[in-house]
Amino acid sequence: MSQIIEVNVRDIIVSNGSFGPREIRTLSNAIADDYRQFKVLKDAVNELEASEGRTPASSVRLGVGLYFLGRYQDAAQVLRSADGGALAYFYLGRSQYEMQQYADAVNSYNSAKMGGYNPDECALAVCEAQRRSGDVPTSMSTLDALQGAVEQTAEYLYQRACTVSSLNGDTGEVIALLERAVQSDDLHPGALFGLALANDRHGNDELALEYYRKAASRFPAHVGSLLNLGILYEDVGEYEKAQKCYQRILDVYPNNERARLFLVDAQAASDQFYDEEAAKQRERLQQVLSIPVTDFELSVRSRNCLQKMGIFTLGDLARCSEQELLSSKNFGETSLDEIRDMLQSKGLSLGQFAHEKDEPEPELDVSNMSPDEQAFLERPIADLNLSVRARKCMVRLGLNTIGELVRRTGDDLLECKNFGVTSLTEVREKLDPLGLRLRGD
Repeated sequence: MSQIIEVNVRDIIVSNGSFGPREIRTLSNAIADDYRQFKVLKDAVNELEASEGRTPASSVRLGVGLYFLGRYQDAAQVLRSADGGALAYFYLGRSQYEMQQYADAVNSYNSAKMGGYNPDECALAVCEAQRRSGDVPTSMSTLDALQGAVEQTAEYLYQRACTVSSLNGDTGEVIALLERAVQSDDLHPGALFGLALANDRHGNDELALEYYRKAASRFPAHVGSLLNLGILYEDVGEYEKAQKCYQRILDVYPNNERARLFLVDAQAASDQFYDEEAAKQRERLQQVLSIPVTDFELSVRSRNCLQKMGIFTLGDLARCSEQELLSSKNFGETSLDEIRDMLQSKGLSLGQFAHEKDEPEPELDVSNMSPDEQAFLERPIADLNLSVRARKCMVRLGLNTIGELVRRTGDDLLECKNFGVTSLTEVREKLDPLGLRLRGD
């Protein structure tokens, strides 16, 4: 039976005890196990920040704490004036990396290595910074130079998967590396996110949800995992869980615009009033509308006319006007009376739902398009590399090609579940470089 060890998050930050990678892992795991500890961390960091006469050692604690709170600029400033040790340099590099100061991050990681920090961890961090800076070949060379037990670690396998992907390598190899990373550490956030995204793109929602949940259970959590997990929760109506995902992002990144807008959307969706009786009435109505006209005793003339007009259910009739029926050859007043009586027996009338009649797909004017622009219309929407939320909307609307997409208006897309202004802006930004726009834009 495993023993539960209580961790005092505050003491790790403000005490004068030992503070190194082991204590930092303990801190991270404590918050992952109980997210309420994040507030304890925040209060402890604020307490240490407000204290006077900090020692160089306490500055290291403060810098690492600021890093975990997402205050990277403050963390970097504090760590530069800390004790000059390996730990301070490593987390200075982490903070610089998050601020996209990749060259500075590499220098800091190398200083941490010279100061005695784990050389393999430093090399893998350097590899990541090199890749994110765009120097992918050098990143691969850094990985290739590593030998021994590090090659079996989750972080090494994850970094190699990312680097192979950046080199447009074989997708199967990337997935295999990610799977090996998760076998080595089943809670590695980056590897879990990679596998979740791969399954998400292939419509394997249940498996994607499992991977996203595991990735989001760690601290610091992968932002992409929290965003996409929130979207999947919204898809199944679990809006409170979705809100928690977005709020966790905003706890660390208060300026994350996408998380903020998604949170507002999820809150609005969860506040919607659900009338159970009205829902039951709608369901009963749909059952009536789906009744085939062949279930009724109609004259041969009426039956043949309805068949020629493509009218097969009571719903089809309720969307059809008297004028449309009378315009059909051989359909007269006698047949019309017969149809009226049939609908009345079910509480319906002709033209009752005429406003729901499907409009024909609008023609797309390609006269002003270049041959290259016209060629884009036949390409699959997947080529736009849309976010998970936008991509799911395309699936719900049954849109497969870019040509089908640009026949829709912005309002058409906004009517889709969980598709908001942020996603609409994203679609427009993806179409703009191709010289294409949504209908009406």
